Amino acid sequence: MYLNNHSYYSLRYGTMDIDTLLDVAERNLVFAMALTDINTSMGIPEFVKKARERGIKPIAGIEFRNGDELLFVGIARNNAGFKELNDYLTWHNLNKKPFGLEGWPFNQVAVIYSWGRKKPGELMEHEYTAIRPTQVNQLLTSDYRRYQDKLIIMHPVTFPGQQAWFLHKSLRAIDHNTLISKLKLHQFAQQDERMAPVYRLREVFADYPVVIQTTEQLLEDCSINFDFQSVKNKKHFSQSRYDDRLLLEKLAMDGMYYRYGRQNSEALRRIRHELGIIDKLGFSAYFLIAWDIIRYSQSRGFYHVGRGSGANSIVAYCLKITDVDPIALNLYFERFLNPKRTSPPDFDIDYSWKDRGEVQDYIFKRYGREHTALLGATSTFKDKSIIRELGKVFGLPKVEIDLLINDPGNDYNKHDTALLITTLGKQMEDFPNLRTIHAGGILISEEPLTCYTALDLPPKGFPTTQWDMYIAEEMGFEKLDILSQRGLGHIREAVEIIRENQGDEVDIHRVQDFYYDPKVKQKLREGETNGCFYIESPAMRGLLKKLQCDDYLSLVAASSIIRPGVAKSGMMREYIRRFHNPDDFEYIHPVMKEQLAETYGVMVYQEDVIKVAHHFAGLDLADADVLRRAMSGKYRSLKQFREIEEKYFDNCRERGYPESISLEVWRQIESFAGYSFSKAHSASYAVESFQSLYLKAHYPLEFQVAVINNFGGFYQPWVYFNEAKRQGGKIELPCVNTSRKETRLVGRIIYVGFGHVQNLEKVTIDLVETERNCNGEFRSLVDFMERVPVTKEQLIVLIRVGALRFTGKPKSSLLWEAHLHLKRPVLSSASPVMFAAQPREFELPVLEHSWLEDAYDEIELLGFPVSCDNFDMLQLRSRGDIQACDLLNVVGRKVRMVGRLVTIKYVHTSKREIMHFGCFVDHTGEFFDTVHFPDSLRDYPFQGYGIYALLGKVVEEFGFPSLEVEKMTKLPYQPRPTV
Repeated sequence: MYLNNHSYYSLRYGTMDIDTLLDVAERNLVFAMALTDINTSMGIPEFVKKARERGIKPIAGIEFRNGDELLFVGIARNNAGFKELNDYLTWHNLNKKPFGLEGWPFNQVAVIYSWGRKKPGELMEHEYTAIRPTQVNQLLTSDYRRYQDKLIIMHPVTFPGQQAWFLHKSLRAIDHNTLISKLKLHQFAQQDERMAPVYRLREVFADYPVVIQTTEQLLEDCSINFDFQSVKNKKHFSQSRYDDRLLLEKLAMDGMYYRYGRQNSEALRRIRHELGIIDKLGFSAYFLIAWDIIRYSQSRGFYHVGRGSGANSIVAYCLKITDVDPIALNLYFERFLNPKRTSPPDFDIDYSWKDRGEVQDYIFKRYGREHTALLGATSTFKDKSIIRELGKVFGLPKVEIDLLINDPGNDYNKHDTALLITTLGKQMEDFPNLRTIHAGGILISEEPLTCYTALDLPPKGFPTTQWDMYIAEEMGFEKLDILSQRGLGHIREAVEIIRENQGDEVDIHRVQDFYYDPKVKQKLREGETNGCFYIESPAMRGLLKKLQCDDYLSLVAASSIIRPGVAKSGMMREYIRRFHNPDDFEYIHPVMKEQLAETYGVMVYQEDVIKVAHHFAGLDLADADVLRRAMSGKYRSLKQFREIEEKYFDNCRERGYPESISLEVWRQIESFAGYSFSKAHSASYAVESFQSLYLKAHYPLEFQVAVINNFGGFYQPWVYFNEAKRQGGKIELPCVNTSRKETRLVGRIIYVGFGHVQNLEKVTIDLVETERNCNGEFRSLVDFMERVPVTKEQLIVLIRVGALRFTGKPKSSLLWEAHLHLKRPVLSSASPVMFAAQPREFELPVLEHSWLEDAYDEIELLGFPVSCDNFDMLQLRSRGDIQACDLLNVVGRKVRMVGRLVTIKYVHTSKREIMHFGCFVDHTGEFFDTVHFPDSLRDYPFQGYGIYALLGKVVEEFGFPSLEVEKMTKLPYQPRPTV
């Protein structure tokens, strides 16, 4: 009887997760039911699996709506019908068409219209009309009295009980972005959409046995099931699994000769061992597809970094999927593949953000749009977003919403509306809110993807699955991650700028040489890593200095130690201590020495946790793999994780370990959850870091300009311009005769790119560059105005940012002159005239002009001043007692410093109080770091970005100084000159 049930996958409509829906069904003795979420099939796999576990027959369906208008419910008779529904929904999503049934060939779908939409004679064989229990009396006067075999009992279910109806209304108001009091009747469900025992529905329709029989027959005829065991990825890259094995072996051997030569017996042994397991588990096609993608991207000259657990594989290394040598790094093979592993390894392949789209386009065209899709993701209602959405729904002003979010215990929040919002917020927490896109996951399937899911078409322009990575994994899919990152863009563009500016050709793949380059090692030791991929944050700079890191293996470890898991466990500091004093510590247990000697007994990588779980606690590799997935944030079965925890402690007791040791080891394991890296992942990052370091060490200005042009990194743009000045560059404002959209390096002069100018439109930038390239430099303001047809607003922006300073006239004069000439008609074409008329010259009075006004213009349009320094704008002239370079000379002393805030890191103490780690630059452009404890922050909080005077004690740890701030205040700038 229940053929129209909604879960919370009916976004901003349903109020029950799948488990709750099935709980309600069990209480009402329902033995067969359909899940029919609105315009989505994303919940069907989870519903099918869980319903069958409970002995409830699952039926798949979709409720189709155009906005709030219910059109029909489609019920799949079988898996083929489910595909038909997904095909129908996908076609409309991809083509952005409203739903309509005209000409759609359903064969295995029962289409059920709402009451009154179609007359009995208009229904086709597979079509029915729904009748609700509340509509049964209408049969007395309806033509359907004679066509009861075309009626289906349809009692929609949207909430578990009466109380959830108000939660549903709140969700509908959020969806419509309106006050809850302004919702119209057709915009939310009726209050009776709750489940009741089936016998009550039969009682209501007791006078119409044919209707009951038709409904029960449809329930009997429909079924759906999925094979949750087999791999759903594309099975063969070539013609057969056997051919795939031969091809992969051929490519791996060719790659071995390239990577290791012909005489490396260890490489050969490991390759053969890996190939055997890869073939046994059926993953040859997965490797070959990854190789094919790399082959294409290399043919286009795209840089890539291969990482993920697949980077532990020597086969992946030989196929050039990764550049990480697993033999040299002693990578743990079982982390990559073992016979007990239930899912394929994953490859994460990073490209420059400029190149990724073309790689994705190749994949879709190479493997077909029916079999290829981006992996979806689900954005859920969380914390502050819930309060903000509900606050708007109930009409709270923004100031009251902000107060409720930032200070929930405030007395002003003690009113009924706030209590209602808090109560509803707890009920809504973790509800799906929006379907989004996974960061980089792509699925390539053997069967058409609509066998498993409908597809959306987000702004990315590629079909995307409606369900997320967790469902994909349960269905038997393994994604390929095709990701974008700015670091590769930095590297590629730096090489191009070096070629243009210095004429040098840099082979960025000579990484083995970079490891031993003296300049690179020095940069690493000194933490001079601004702009370098993954190692430029204040915390990482501090770690590098504390470790005095100057080699590849130390950087690999540092790349993982910096992750919150190691830091949270307190082992990051211990690692640094042991690193400097390798003979001055004791291993907690002999197994730690045996398995973790390389990392001084500290668990640093995911592999380390697997080794400890396996060798210390006796967990088998399958259980260890569950631990790995939990640590990487890719597992969501808390129940299974707790079972492994219990097994861990049982095994430890059987082995006679003291409880204190078992607890301490588990504490370290547990702290990794969601944060740890595999060693191969860290090694891949370290390779890219060394490439960045080499460019920074030998071509600092070219590298810094490349970082600026890729608009990416840890810091705001002004920090990278500051670094360019530190490296000897001279920063110039944009100029119409020199600048491009991108920031440009000419010798040692860096012209800020037009792309950094706020409110300067792309069309204006293109017009300026095209005209200058075609007809030469501009000679005057009038010449510029006659050749480039820009609007008054755009011309004013160019003048205010200093882009016409080549004229030698102050901005105030240029603005007057521009207004005078703009009164003339604008030429419709920028084509040069044969005999240009001499423009009339005007004599203007001497106008006042202030360097401070220029600075404010630059801050407004660029975000930072170029013609002067921020410190020059202060009312206060003091620059503090000491500068950053003096800190190590005054450890233990209380000093005053002045610095411009760069960034803040927020940390919770063990008492759940907030403390901050600050990063500043002094007036010389040098970094220094600060610590702000909760007591200090309560009295002296941060007040936004700007320049601060700081009073505190200089402290030092492992040779790295910082300032423990006791007091601070934000310093005011000189006011902007008035006209």
